[in-house]
Amino acid sequence: MRRMASIAPDPVAAPTSRSAIVRFATGTLLALAVAVVGGYFALRSVAIDEAKRQTRTRVKEDAKLVEAAVTNGLLKGHAHAMRAVDDVVVGRVLDKTIVRVKIWSPAGRVLYSDEQAEIGGHYALDAGQHRLLRHGGAEVEVTDLNRPENALDRQNGKLLEAYTRIRAPSGTPLLFEIYQPFTSVTADARGLLRPLAPPILGAIGLILLVQAPLFWSLMRRLQLSHEQREGLLANAVSSSRRERRRVASYLHDGPVQDLAGLAFSLAPVADGAETRGADREAAVVRNAIDRLRGTVRDLRALLVDLHPPTLAAAGLDAALRDLASPLAARGTKVELRVDGEDRLDADTQALVYRVAQEAVRNVIAYADASAVSVEVDVADSTARLLVVDDGRGFGPETRDQRRAEGHLGLSLVEELAEQAGGSLAVDSREGGGTRVRLVVPLR
Repeated sequence: MRRMASIAPDPVAAPTSRSAIVRFATGTLLALAVAVVGGYFALRSVAIDEAKRQTRTRVKEDAKLVEAAVTNGLLKGHAHAMRAVDDVVVGRVLDKTIVRVKIWSPAGRVLYSDEQAEIGGHYALDAGQHRLLRHGGAEVEVTDLNRPENALDRQNGKLLEAYTRIRAPSGTPLLFEIYQPFTSVTADARGLLRPLAPPILGAIGLILLVQAPLFWSLMRRLQLSHEQREGLLANAVSSSRRERRRVASYLHDGPVQDLAGLAFSLAPVADGAETRGADREAAVVRNAIDRLRGTVRDLRALLVDLHPPTLAAAGLDAALRDLASPLAARGTKVELRVDGEDRLDADTQALVYRVAQEAVRNVIAYADASAVSVEVDVADSTARLLVVDDGRGFGPETRDQRRAEGHLGLSLVEELAEQAGGSLAVDSREGGGTRVRLVVPLR
């Protein structure tokens, strides 16, 4: 019951259809974008690998055509041998997807190229090419256009080269090499992706269509659950208020009056005992009277805690003055200022009073302060409470110890401030006093 502390927490905003749909649509679009982009690059990688596989097959097929035209004269650079190879290359190999054809000797000399300026050039073959000349097979790789042997190929842009082994009639292994524009490979990849895109996007769209009614149903349930929770919380707070008023009324009209009456009725008994000279009996009775009056004072303080009548009847300023009156009675200098009280609703007034009450209690119980300041300001749609004392203060470990011992007052009002959408800061240090600052938005 104490957690509710006679104020209604500011209800958390219920999820609206528009905000939920916007969040759902945003999340779905982001997920869709990630899936589409990731899927595109994954499929593109697969498609490029497939295009390279096709290029590997192509170089082997073209190599067989050219190998049939190769004679031993090509090894010696005879013109007729080059013309025979050139007829096959130009007529049956070169097209828009093959921009260059070369034949290399094992020593790295260009025996043939459809670009005549390259014929006769001598360049070192790498380890992979020597291995292919020994064992056969076919390799595909992106052309390094910075190599000297590719100086005349740079005009064709990014290239993909594929090479395989052929043999001259004498059995000499030769390296047959073709060059493709990389754009043709990516075009082949797009060609493979094109038929896959519609079913993939269609499946994603179908998932969204299936999700939409489910999402709408879940959202409605969430709203209903939120409304029910808020209703239960409001009923609980209202019940707490009624119960606190009922208990306060019962204590005021019952035990408090009875104890006060009992203390009043015992006063003549004490006077009579003194008159008879029974001083010991009179002292016992007067001690009982003092105990009863002390209990009445404690109960009346509890009544103010349960349901401060001054707050509802006379307002926040008067209630805070009553709250600080015990400090003034003890000789503590008290400064109190309240500005903008008329702009505070009942719940915010109750919160400000509750926080001030907890701060003043701590000053009375622990601070041993000589001066206390209580200030309330209402401006810029915000209510602020500041309680400052010059007492002994405390460190974090002291507060942790008090919390462990069950003194949860500050923790409870911090929760109340958060529930109202505000914040509560407690700044203190040993020997440096304490500042309690509450900031809460107006409703």
